[in-house]
Amino acid sequence: MGANNGKQYGSEGKQSSSTLSDISSGTDHTPTRAPKNATTSEGLDSSTRTLSTPSPGLILPSKSSSLSSPALSSNGHDTHSSSSSSARAETSAVVHATPGAGPHARSARQPKGHHSSSSSSSSSSGPSPIDLLPDHALLQVFAHLPTNQLCRCARVSRRWYNLAWDPRLWSSIRLSGELLHADRAIRILTHRLCQDTPSVCLTLETVVVSGCKRLTDRGLYVLARCCPELRRLEVAGCYNVSNEAVFEVVSRCPNLEHLNLAGCSKVTCISLTEEASLQLAPVHGQQISISFLDMSDCLSLEDEGLRIIASHCPRLTHLYLRRCPRLTDESLRHLALHCPSVRELSLSDCRLLGDFGLREVARLEGRLRYLSVAHCPRITDVGVRYVARYCPRLRYLNARGCEGLTDHGLGHLARSCPKLKSLDVGKCPLVSDGGLEQLALYCQGLRRLSLRACESVSGRGLRALAANCCELQLLNVQDCEVSPEALRFVRRHCRRCVIEHTNPAFY
Repeated sequence: MGANNGKQYGSEGKQSSSTLSDISSGTDHTPTRAPKNATTSEGLDSSTRTLSTPSPGLILPSKSSSLSSPALSSNGHDTHSSSSSSARAETSAVVHATPGAGPHARSARQPKGHHSSSSSSSSSSGPSPIDLLPDHALLQVFAHLPTNQLCRCARVSRRWYNLAWDPRLWSSIRLSGELLHADRAIRILTHRLCQDTPSVCLTLETVVVSGCKRLTDRGLYVLARCCPELRRLEVAGCYNVSNEAVFEVVSRCPNLEHLNLAGCSKVTCISLTEEASLQLAPVHGQQISISFLDMSDCLSLEDEGLRIIASHCPRLTHLYLRRCPRLTDESLRHLALHCPSVRELSLSDCRLLGDFGLREVARLEGRLRYLSVAHCPRITDVGVRYVARYCPRLRYLNARGCEGLTDHGLGHLARSCPKLKSLDVGKCPLVSDGGLEQLALYCQGLRRLSLRACESVSGRGLRALAANCCELQLLNVQDCEVSPEALRFVRRHCRRCVIEHTNPAFY
């Protein structure tokens, strides 16, 4: 099933009935940088030794297993790569005519002079065990393969070719690699998938090309033209994508629900094309069916852009706007006005947002479940009080680094949101034992709590929490002045709680 390194089996356009083209890939063993976490500002200080002490009930035999699924990547010109280079494993995934269809197919894959010996050995050994599997079993195996491996399977034999291109296996395409010619890969794959239904691929619903930095508007135009049933599109980190291509996709893919544009710095808003807007009936308006939208790190996004997004995407339920430095409180007014169904909202590191913006967020009322305003320095008790009063079903709040938050605001939150499950008030120096006692009294179902670098917290507040919040599963008290005795008290009362700390005396 392995692919011959660097070989070309044909050129595109020689046969009108099939695409004779290859997607060559270079598996780069150079260490790649991990993508930035959505809460990078919440990471641990590298100079601080962090200890994590689980409760005895969590010390279980380790079960570590990893499944490596190499992603489809490309280095462009594989014909010029040196065969003596052992640092990179060259592979190729070829979209071509059926194996064995031509008279020279066997000789193209076999060194000269070894034809008779190899054919006699294969005939004597008989079929391989995997070839004894029925078609439906092989399809089940192929269904778990990534896109590049599925293309390689199509090169093994005529039977595998027909099975590998079964439309049921191609509901999704997942490509990755900074060097991958993503536009070309998308064009070739969609062309092959459109053979049974000319010009349209009705089976493809998910396309993930995050991190493919060579992706441009051309690739998105192909998807918009050929994949009307697209429901999920992820192009995070593809900074060459612009507004025009995104408009084309959302206009021609009416079922699109999930869109990830994180790190696409050229994208400033989401709207329909002018042509699509004119075709819509007035009764439907200019609505887009997107419910999940991630525009984190879209540095050019401004208030007007968010206003256009909100007015065109009224069905939004999940919206992530982390590290969009140009957004102000005014943008959130349009969000609350046009998108009443938002359940999860992340505004972390949007440093121009303040209490007025949280007052607008509070207009989402009972629907809001998840809210992150980490490192928004203008937010104080006033804004938290608005959210607590009008969003009683809130389950998750991240207010790390909001230095204006005090025990007073924490008390309002505890009394108004008794179903709170996760809370992060790390680096809030004005939060002390008084606020923790309010949490212990009203939020007894709390499961995760971060108090990292809360200098005013002591053992008294932790004891109150441990005595009342028995479901606590994670407690972060790194860089807090708490005694080992208080931490042992927590461990005794919350048997399943993992305690993250920097106290060497507690073990």
